[in-house]
Amino acid sequence: MKKTLLFASLFFVLAMKTNAQVGPDITSWIINPDSLANIDTGGNQGYESNVLLVQYSASKVYVTCNSIANYAVGPWPGNPNVPAPQYFDCEFPRNPSQDTAHAIWTYLGPIGLWSNGVAIYNQKDAHYWNNASSNFSMGEDTSGTGWNRNALVYEGVSFDNCLGHPDQSGCYHNHVNPKCLYNDADSTHHSPIIGYAFDGFPIYGAYGYASAMTPGTVKRMHSSYVLTTDTTRAGGPHPISTYPLGNMCEDYVYTPGAGDLDYYNGRYCVTPDYPSGTYAYFVTIDGNLNPVYPFVLGPKYYGYPASTHPKNPVIGPDTTYYGTTNVKAPAANIKYQVVPNPVDDYAYIYMDLSSVNNVKGSLYNTDGRLLKTIDYMQPSMAYTLDMSDLPAGMYMLSLQGGGKTVTEKIVKK
Repeated sequence: MKKTLLFASLFFVLAMKTNAQVGPDITSWIINPDSLANIDTGGNQGYESNVLLVQYSASKVYVTCNSIANYAVGPWPGNPNVPAPQYFDCEFPRNPSQDTAHAIWTYLGPIGLWSNGVAIYNQKDAHYWNNASSNFSMGEDTSGTGWNRNALVYEGVSFDNCLGHPDQSGCYHNHVNPKCLYNDADSTHHSPIIGYAFDGFPIYGAYGYASAMTPGTVKRMHSSYVLTTDTTRAGGPHPISTYPLGNMCEDYVYTPGAGDLDYYNGRYCVTPDYPSGTYAYFVTIDGNLNPVYPFVLGPKYYGYPASTHPKNPVIGPDTTYYGTTNVKAPAANIKYQVVPNPVDDYAYIYMDLSSVNNVKGSLYNTDGRLLKTIDYMQPSMAYTLDMSDLPAGMYMLSLQGGGKTVTEKIVKK
């Protein structure tokens, strides 16, 4: 049976046979192991995507996943790698706290998971300015080389439309805002939880409450990292004309008060999922939806990461969370948004938080011929509709779910 999990804001209180309280750290994961990957290159269509298993106790949450997205990914210009299942078992503390003694630097490789089980990487591209490989997996750079290359600058050309790409091991990941995971253009609502860092603190999309401790007006969260105006880099890449400012992570200087977020790219605040308050990270983008440094987490974790590698064994006994199979979904309409329209190549279907779940999307031409389908579309999720192979003209998108059907015209330029 397909097991699909909606975001926590829909189902915060669930009837579970356990003494451990069920909270957003358990319910925010998109559990859908029967959904197969939609990969644009390489033909690896048969991999299970999204989160495969969520187990929890009073103190830990364990998430099993492949780091395979359920929306269409690829191609990756200039990148020969293809996504492959990673078989990750990841551990998250359920009662996270700030590391006030010595905050830990984020490391190369996964530093957390998006809510669909895809890996989150930090802002570095694993190379120093002189193209030497970074030689540390965790902690501050002690080699003396310094000046880490900005992943967006040096690898951004290989990002797909969802702003992700696979590494040499086949681990599909995002260094920056996961564009296809949620509606990053919705500036009128508080963003949903879109992931968790390994220190157990939630990661939200780009929009939060304007007043950190008062629900109400929503605004886009601003980073407090400012691009330096220095014209030299001590022991680093010269000249600036060859290595422009912004090419290196260290070109950005944390400046208290310059934005809404702190050194770790988060803040303590109330959210729809944590009405009493929590520390939370926010992805950062500009007004044109482009990623803004440091993208997700700052250079260090705010709290204590439960694990330093995403393949720690799951240690029980734990309770398995099955998502909405234990809950009767409330009656709802199909609520969605298609952007852009007209479309050049890819359209994105954003399912609203209050939409009915398990919606089937069908694209028809004007002759009524079925061209493409998207199954099991869920609230708070974004889905990619690849129209790059279709001729210019008018098409009809039909969405069916909860006994209802809606249609919308889509124009291909």
